[in-house]
Amino acid sequence: MPSINFILPHWLYWGTLIVFPLFAMFMARRSTSGSYSLPIGYMILVTGGLLGLHRLYLRNFWGLLFIPIFFVILFANAQGRDAREIHSQAANVVSSAERVIARLEPQVDGADARIAKLQADLAEAEEGSLAQIRAERTLEKAQTTLETEAARLEEKRAELEEARPALEAAMQGRTFWSDVAFYAFLLICALVVLDAVLLPGMVRKARQRLAREEAEAQPDAPESLAGIEDAAANRLEEYEHEVPKGDLAHVGTGWTGAIDRLSFYAGEFVAYWAVIAVFAYYFEVVARYVFNSPSIWVHEGMYLMFGMQYLIAGAYAALTDAHVKVDVFYAAWSPLRKAVVDLFTSIFFFIFAGTLLATGWIFAMDATRVHEVSFSEWTIAYWPFKWAIVVGAVLLILQGIAKLARDIVAIRQSLQGA
Repeated sequence: MPSINFILPHWLYWGTLIVFPLFAMFMARRSTSGSYSLPIGYMILVTGGLLGLHRLYLRNFWGLLFIPIFFVILFANAQGRDAREIHSQAANVVSSAERVIARLEPQVDGADARIAKLQADLAEAEEGSLAQIRAERTLEKAQTTLETEAARLEEKRAELEEARPALEAAMQGRTFWSDVAFYAFLLICALVVLDAVLLPGMVRKARQRLAREEAEAQPDAPESLAGIEDAAANRLEEYEHEVPKGDLAHVGTGWTGAIDRLSFYAGEFVAYWAVIAVFAYYFEVVARYVFNSPSIWVHEGMYLMFGMQYLIAGAYAALTDAHVKVDVFYAAWSPLRKAVVDLFTSIFFFIFAGTLLATGWIFAMDATRVHEVSFSEWTIAYWPFKWAIVVGAVLLILQGIAKLARDIVAIRQSLQGA
């Protein structure tokens, strides 16, 4: 299998964080309610085509054909990793044996001449002299060294002869499993390309089937096939013109409503970043287990992205009353009592939000001044993430002001009514 050495450029990372949520918000408002969408189908084809998710999205069970082929790739890559480890171990044995043999062969081959010279020196030495004793010891040491090196040389030669077939077998196994993974990948790619051409027709058939099922499920559904087809065509036409309404139940009117809308759309915008995370981690899994090429940027990029999402979505959570709280007593209180309690507890809210804003401002200014970057090889700039603290704090304070204004109005209306 080929490897993937792709590192996400910084401009593409930031561009995706901005463009994708806008595109997703647009598609969510124009997509046919309850029907199938061709752009979504292509998006799933690009991101999940290796698993046939585009066909499963359209309830076309030929998509199940992709799954066993994909698992063949995973299995072949796992076997290939094992074969690569065996190959590496066998290569190390061969390399080590060859180095030892290359070092010992000249020494063993030249040992006879050295020993012959030492024997001659011993014969020439005077009987009982120190020179004779030294010559005997030198000769004895040389003969012992020769025997040791000769034995080790034979051992390494035998080890080399045994390791070479293992190395060749490991290489063959590694090549085999690499070819299996590669050809299975080519097969899936061919199926994905074919489905890219067939997808408009598949979406059209899926819409027709869904419209027909809903037409048949109606209590006053016509009994004839022609009547069902007409009802299905009418329902399909309704799909094409339906525009879903967003959930703006928490948004008020006036200037507080403007703040509510700002919080709502900011929260909706960053909510689609979770979809980006699905695509990014899907890429990481495929790169790691299909191409044996783990990335260095996916985890860091998603970690930082979720940090920004948490901060910017705080105002949306405040708008929809989604923050975690203990309301065992609060839930049963009257609107007036809730407003009064919220009015007093807002002091703590603004202390927290103000501290967050001041601290975030310091962090953001420092990071911008020194152009702080991450310590990984990706080296992405940190100052945009620090400014997300400021943006989140500002949105939170604005939403708190809108909530405070509504509480004051609620208290005043309750007192006037009393």
